Amino acid sequence: MIRSTPIPQLLAAVVMTALLVLAQEHATQADSNPFDTLLGSWRGSGQIELDGGRMERLKCNAYYTGGGAQLGMAIRCQSETSNVEIRSKLSQSGGRITGTWEERTYNAEGSATGQATSDKMSLQISGGGVTGTMSVSCSGSRQSVAIATQGIALKSVTIDLTRS
Repeated sequence: MIRSTPIPQLLAAVVMTALLVLAQEHATQADSNPFDTLLGSWRGSGQIELDGGRMERLKCNAYYTGGGAQLGMAIRCQSETSNVEIRSKLSQSGGRITGTWEERTYNAEGSATGQATSDKMSLQISGGGVTGTMSVSCSGSRQSVAIATQGIALKSVTIDLTRS
């Protein structure tokens, strides 16, 4: 004997399955957006390397705004003799990043391009005689930033941050 399932129960099961699939896709997309994982305030410490190889300890604050496909970034660091103030406006689509950057203390600015995954951004920066790289990695409430430049007195910055 073939038993038939009532139409309302079958329809409810199909709707519930579709909603679960859509919810999972939305959660996966949100989890894979590197910009959203960075939003908010961060603080920590690091190190700066200047021309001539001189190294200094840094204390830093970072602020990320926007979300989705847009990210505003401000990283401010201080050492005994130097300040670093980096700002960026970035957009991402399909894992590709484009935007602008500036370092206010050393009067450098230009374009930024790169790649993004769910937990890392890798950027190439250039403009005004400066070239370099910047990577931002995030895992939970921890973040690492590494910057290397050529063309200005600031040679590199490495920072470890925690969500504040």
